[in-house]
Amino acid sequence: MVKIRLKRMGAHKKPFYRVVVADSRSPRDGKFIEEIGYYNPLTDPADIKIDAEKAKKWLDNGAQATDTVKSLLKKAGVFDAVATKQKTAKTKAVSEEVEAVSEEVEAVSEEVEAVSEEVTEPTVDSAETTDSATEE
Repeated sequence: MVKIRLKRMGAHKKPFYRVVVADSRSPRDGKFIEEIGYYNPLTDPADIKIDAEKAKKWLDNGAQATDTVKSLLKKAGVFDAVATKQKTAKTKAVSEEVEAVSEEVEAVSEEVEAVSEEVTEPTVDSAETTDSATEE
């Protein structure tokens, strides 16, 4: 699985992070696929720079961002755009599914109405036999 996560850099007690795309099996500071930005928590306010196009590309391809990186992407304004796009796609799929089910329900309800009309209408033969039985 591919993850978007932080790679720790910097000296002792002076952390600096790179936002990287890496295989989840590789170590935290080890091999990575691509660097897409950096995060410096020591500055006030924290310095966050993320390449939005690269992040969107990886998120669209199925990379999973860690919780910390998600919050950084939200602060950088990248994650909201991707999440909105994914929600729109899911909403479209769900609405198509709901539409298909509603058509099936409509067809079944028409069949039920047709059957109930057949059952509720009295037949002429049964009405004549009840009348002749009451006259005798």
